[in-house]
Amino acid sequence: MTEVPEPAHPRWLTESEQDAWYAWRRMFPLVNAEIARDLNQDSALSEADYDVLSVLGSTEGHRMRISALAVLMQWSRSRLSHQLTRMEQRRLVRREEVASDGRGAEVVLTGSGVDAITAAAPLHVESVRRHLIDILTPHQLEVMAELGETLRQHFGATRKSRT
Repeated sequence: MTEVPEPAHPRWLTESEQDAWYAWRRMFPLVNAEIARDLNQDSALSEADYDVLSVLGSTEGHRMRISALAVLMQWSRSRLSHQLTRMEQRRLVRREEVASDGRGAEVVLTGSGVDAITAAAPLHVESVRRHLIDILTPHQLEVMAELGETLRQHFGATRKSRT
C-alpha cells in the first residue's frame, strides 16, 4: 500500500469552497436517488441494468467485449461479472466466447434486453429532465458539462499515472 504523505499545513476550504463542496454532497445523492427510483418504478431496471443496456444498445451488433465494457463503465471485472449474471438470469443479456480468438468473451444484448432499453429510455429521459435538466438554466447546464469534463479528464489522467 502506498503511503500518502500528510500535508504540513492543511489547506482548509474557504467559505465559498465549502459551500460548493456541501452543495455537491447534498445535490448528487438527491438527484441520483430520484432518477433511480423513477427508473425502477417505471421499468423495473436498476441504474446498473440501465447503464449496461444503454451501452450495449448503442454498439454495432449490440455486443461488446466484457473487458472493454468494464473499462468503459469504470467498473471492476468482478462487479461487471456479478451484474451480468443477474441480467443473464432475467434474459436481458448473454455472454458469448469470441470465436476469432477463443480467449475473450463478449456480452450481447438479447431481444428482451433490446425491448427493455427501448421501453425504459423515454421514461428515463423524462425523469432526467424532471429532476435535473429542466430545473437548471442553459448556462448552468453548460457549466455542469464543463465541470464534468474537467473532472473526467483529471481522473482519467490520475488513473493512467497510477498504472
